Amino acid sequence: MASPKSIGAIELSSIGVGYRVEDAMLKAAAVQILVARTICSGKYFIIIAGSVSDVQSAIRAGLADAGEAIIDHLLIPNVDPQVFAALGQSVVLAEGQAGALGVVETFSGVAIVSAADAAAKAARVTLFRIHVAMALGGKGFCLMTGTVADVTAAVAAASADAKSRGLLVSQIVIPGPSAELFADYL
Repeated sequence: MASPKSIGAIELSSIGVGYRVEDAMLKAAAVQILVARTICSGKYFIIIAGSVSDVQSAIRAGLADAGEAIIDHLLIPNVDPQVFAALGQSVVLAEGQAGALGVVETFSGVAIVSAADAAAKAARVTLFRIHVAMALGGKGFCLMTGTVADVTAAVAAASADAKSRGLLVSQIVIPGPSAELFADYL
C-alpha cells in the first residue's frame, strides 16, 4: 500500500456493531486499520488510512452498516502526515526540540483526530502524541511543541475545530514547560 493520504474514523456506541462495521469497512476498500478497539464507557473506535477514494468507500460502508450506533465520524482527505506518527505514539523528540507545550482535550476520539490535523496544518509545530479515548472516559487529547507563537496558533486552530463539533474540553499553552513534562518523549 502506498503512503496513505487520507484518514477516516468512526466512533460507535456498541462494541458488537463496532466489529461488524470494522468488517464492512475492510471488505469495502483497501484500507489500513490504524486503531480498532473498545474504548471507555463501552464504545468502539475505528481509525483507517488509505487513498482518498478507499477511505471514502470504507467510511460510507461503515456508516451504512452502523445504524443508530454512530456517535461521531470523520474523513480527512489530505491529512497532515504528522497525524499518523502521533497516533502511533512513535514520535521521539530530539534533545532541545521541546519548546512550548500545547495541549488540546476533547470529549471524543474522533474530535481529537480532527483537531490534531487542524493544529498541524495551522502552524509549524511537532505533534508528538494523539491519545484516543483509552483510560480517559472516552476523551481524547493531543500534545504538540514548537515556538510559543506557533503552539498558540496551532492550539487555537485545534480548539476552533473541536468547538465547531461542540466537543472541546480544554486548550492549554505552556510557554516554558519544565523538562520533566517531556521526559517520556526525549
